[in-house]
Amino acid sequence: MLDVLGAAILLVLSAPLMVLVTLLVATSLGRPVLFRQCRPGRDGAPFVLAKFRTMHPPAANRGPLGDGDRLTPLGRWLRATSLDELPTLWNVLRGEMSLVGPRPLLPEYLERYSARQARRHEVRPGVTGLAQVRGRNGLDWDEKLDLDVRYVDSRSLRVDLSILTATVLTVLRRDGINAAGSATAHEFLGAHGRPTPAQRDRTAV
Repeated sequence: MLDVLGAAILLVLSAPLMVLVTLLVATSLGRPVLFRQCRPGRDGAPFVLAKFRTMHPPAANRGPLGDGDRLTPLGRWLRATSLDELPTLWNVLRGEMSLVGPRPLLPEYLERYSARQARRHEVRPGVTGLAQVRGRNGLDWDEKLDLDVRYVDSRSLRVDLSILTATVLTVLRRDGINAAGSATAHEFLGAHGRPTPAQRDRTAV
């Protein structure tokens, strides 16, 4: 109930800003304005995450481009200010996410977690989380996933309020926006950075 109430209030307060960002994205990148992608939620159940677009789509006639090549100046600013995350409040309103929890990652990561890391899916994913206020993409994967599980074990209203407060400071300082040597974040290759047998098989093929 607190998640839904909080998301509803934030959506109303941020509505003028979302309209402005919508116009900027439509002018800079065209349509669609929103980036939608399937992500695993609580217990791994899939849902469609919505964010403002920050990148050009892959161009089939120009070969594969990295995130750094597709990311626009507007997109970098949206990511730096976390304004691209505003549409995820609709996911909270729909009950697919919480305001606080482990960040929803890619479905293909599900098979790459260790048994302990997979416990991050015991709760709904969040718009922000403990890993986001402790270093965000500046942390390596082992550190981020360990913080996710620590949140699962220690979650409470007090902890959530503390993380929400710290999130405001993190966004203002623009800490950990991207991983070192990456325009966004490095791919998670498996527990302790080692590829799973399935990944090795795909690579061999």
